[in-house]
Parts: sequence; structure tokens; C-alpha cells
Amino acid sequence: MSIRIAGTGSYVPDKVLTNADLEKMVETSDEWIRTRTGIQERRIAAPDQATSDMAYIAGSRALEMAGVKGEELSAIIVATITPDHVFPGTGCLLQKRFGAPGAFCFDLEAACSGLLYSLEVAYSLMRVNRKYKYVLVCGAEKLSCITDWTDRNTCVLFGDGAGAVLLENVDDDQPGCVLASDLHADGNYGDILLMPAGGSRMPASEESVRERMHSIRMAGKETFKLAVPSMVSASRKVLEEAGVAPSEVKLVIPHQANQRIIHAVAQRLDVPEDRVYENISHYGNTSAASIGICLDEVVRNGLIERGDYVLLTAFGGGLTWGALLLKY
Repeated sequence: MSIRIAGTGSYVPDKVLTNADLEKMVETSDEWIRTRTGIQERRIAAPDQATSDMAYIAGSRALEMAGVKGEELSAIIVATITPDHVFPGTGCLLQKRFGAPGAFCFDLEAACSGLLYSLEVAYSLMRVNRKYKYVLVCGAEKLSCITDWTDRNTCVLFGDGAGAVLLENVDDDQPGCVLASDLHADGNYGDILLMPAGGSRMPASEESVRERMHSIRMAGKETFKLAVPSMVSASRKVLEEAGVAPSEVKLVIPHQANQRIIHAVAQRLDVPEDRVYENISHYGNTSAASIGICLDEVVRNGLIERGDYVLLTAFGGGLTWGALLLKY
């Protein structure tokens, strides 16, 4: 038996927030944002639209592609740092909407690396226990609800959306879709990318709200310096482990954090930019959703075919980072 990607799905909200719109909100400019990040616009969820709503649409599209019903799901894993509630988990909310009473569900928090972490967990579970026939992995974020719209250094970066991947255990003798993985974390740098308040360390209070402590805080330069070498190292390791040369990779799909990071990673891996997938100009940084959105776009646009090598790599708060080499 082997494990394959049976379906992909994605969703982004209708509302578009352009750089020109942000010029009216904070002291910034379209030129400043584009040259430093590569972002031109991002999508913003409606006030009554939660993370689970976006994940449900993305997941439904993945199930539809595979011709699978919600009741057939064995498990649902949701990667997010913006769950609907502290509890119950967003995965449980999706279980109800999909009508999947037999599925066990949980959320996984690894920030921008969340989808990679979740795919690794799902793939490992399915290899160990073949009773897990279909596992739905979603990366979904409503980052607009934890963005400080008065902080020009962070508010220009983030957007909302969801991506989903449906894994299936199949009866054949082909290699599984994950050829190699390399995941890491370093809590020593947890303070350079975080949301200070809202947890048990700093519960919500009048002061925490007044000081905007329930919003993303990021040390941009430090994050950039760590992101590039970490993503490159993890990518090289999975390629070496699988015995695949960079020239054999059909597409590299990096987390869409910053165009400078994306290009720096491509250059160090010696991969031409036309084989590195980008959509950051349209969606900005959607954290755990970004790689899933990209993967769905390349599948639906016919940019990869069965048997192609696809390299996924990400870096996020925690700090967390890693890479997965897929054989689609």
C-alpha cells in the first residue's frame, strides 16, 4: 500500500485590500511595500467569517476533486494560529460540517510551518495504521483578526485564506507521496515572531487590549536572517536523502512570506525562478494556508503531473521550519 495526494483545495475571501488602500490607513506606499515584500494586495475575510468557514470551503474542494464524501474521512487536522476558539478545536468544528462522525480531529500550531508539520503527522499516522483511509489536512488562517492595522511594519504583510490536502491510503506498490522530510524548531528564538497576549502567560485584560498585545509582533530583520539558511538547509537535506537533484524538481513551493526570502532560497538552491511558485503578490503572507493555496493552484492549473517532484519548504514562528519532498 502507498499514500497519495487524492485531492487539493483552496479558498481566499472576496475582499481585496490593495497597497493603495493601506496608504490611506498607515504611513506607507505601494512602492515601499512592493520593493520590500513583493506584495501588491491581500485578501481579508468578512467580519462574520471565521477560520473554520474558510477551511470548510477549501476542504470541500479537495474532497470534490477526489470524489470522496465527508463521512469517509478518518481524520481531520487543521494547522492554524487563528482558531475559531481556544477550544473546541477547529478540526472538531469541521467534523460536524463535513458529517464525519468516524474522524478524529485536532488542531496543530506551528505558525507558517503548520501545513508541513500537519502533512508529516498525517503521513506518519497513515503509514503506521492502514485503517486511516482518508486524512484531510487543512492550513487556514484569519490573520486579519490578529493584525495591528496601525503597525506599518506588519500590517502590510498578512492576509486570510485556506488550503487543503486530502491524503489517501491506496492498494498499490508505488512509493508514497512523501519521499523525505526534515522538520525543526528552536524555541530560543520564540520572541522574534509572536502574539504576546491571549494565552495563560498574558490573559486578556484592559491593558493588553489597549497596548495591542493581541496582535502579531515581528522582528523583521532577524526573521529574514534566520529564514533563508534554515529553509535552504532543510531543502538540501530532503533532496540528498531522496537522491534527487535540484534540477529534477519540477516546482519548489516555498511559504509565501516575503519575495526576497523566496528568491534568496531559490538562488542558494540553484533553482531557476521559473521553477519556484509564487502568488505572494496577490495574497500576501497567509501563514499555514500559503503552501496549501499554492499547491492547489499548481494542481488545478496543470503545472505538475503525477510523478513530478515537488519541494515544499517553510519557516515560521516558534521558531519552526522544514521541508518536504513530494512525488505527486
